[in-house]
Amino acid sequence: MDGPPVPISATDAGSHRTPDPLAVAATIRGLVLPAQRRYVEQLMPSVAHVVGYHVGWLDENGNDAIGRAGKSVRPVIAVLAARAAGLRETVAVRAAVAVEMVHHFSLLHDDVIDGDRERRHRPAAWTVFGTPAAILTGDALLAGSVQLIAEIGGGHGRRATELLVATVQELVRGQSLDVAFERRRSVTPDEYSDMVHGKTASLLSCAACLGPVLAGAPDSVTGGFAAFGSHLGMAFQLVDDLLGIWGDPANTGKPVLADVHRRKKSAPVLAALNSGESGARRLAELYDRPHALDADEAGEAAHLIEQCGGRHWAEAQAARHTESALARLRSVGADPEQLTTLAALTSHFLRRDR
Repeated sequence: MDGPPVPISATDAGSHRTPDPLAVAATIRGLVLPAQRRYVEQLMPSVAHVVGYHVGWLDENGNDAIGRAGKSVRPVIAVLAARAAGLRETVAVRAAVAVEMVHHFSLLHDDVIDGDRERRHRPAAWTVFGTPAAILTGDALLAGSVQLIAEIGGGHGRRATELLVATVQELVRGQSLDVAFERRRSVTPDEYSDMVHGKTASLLSCAACLGPVLAGAPDSVTGGFAAFGSHLGMAFQLVDDLLGIWGDPANTGKPVLADVHRRKKSAPVLAALNSGESGARRLAELYDRPHALDADEAGEAAHLIEQCGGRHWAEAQAARHTESALARLRSVGADPEQLTTLAALTSHFLRRDR
């Protein structure tokens, strides 16, 4: 597995033609989705119903539905990284399903914690089935994800299980910080980065290195994939923060200025508050309100965030982490063709409509 750095970029990979990201992602989803559904169908019926609704397979009555499919970023990354490390496809798909189940565990719980009533243009699961059902369904997915990896067995399976459990602990820590930040008057950029590492980057890091760990790849390879996933996660959250303020509801599935109404201290907001610009004081006054911002207040806040440079700063940071992610791929000694595909998909996943 060891070898010289692979010359690779998002658009040029030497002798390897850049693949069509959409086609690759669709093919991998075609592998992972049936496996995910088979596992979910083995859960107790009430839990399987909530999961099916949450991911868009079913309507609230349990009938088949055609929901808006997500990009499946984590399972796609998991399968490609596993392939690059030489892992068998069946095990790679199992790892991808486990990562996706952890992701949906976190989403089910996050919607309850944040009080978000919509996800992907539909009522959130907790508003349909109740808070207890949503929480218990998330718990079932979490337990199932660990079981999927633990059943692989052997030394590599044990290391992968430990990695997955440590990742869940990071997710919980990151979400706890995120909730705490909403109650605090000031948050530093370093504190924000630490929160994002736990809440978002840790799971993408896990997705990128879980397959290589299961393949028994050396630390230089697993570490490279982990760093790639971490930088990708940081960039992904920064883009998500931008969408939370300036995103088109038709694409994001969330109401206009959703994060601003909740006075969420996302990256653009923190950059603006710490900018020293004249509008920062007024923005702080708005974010110190004890209630959710109304439409006029949210509109004013969004204008101030952009005026104080928050939007520009977040876009620049997202670009920096994207380049760092691609740079780590260049240093990984693994299958060049799969790394080329990963690079192309990295750029694709981060080009999200605003």
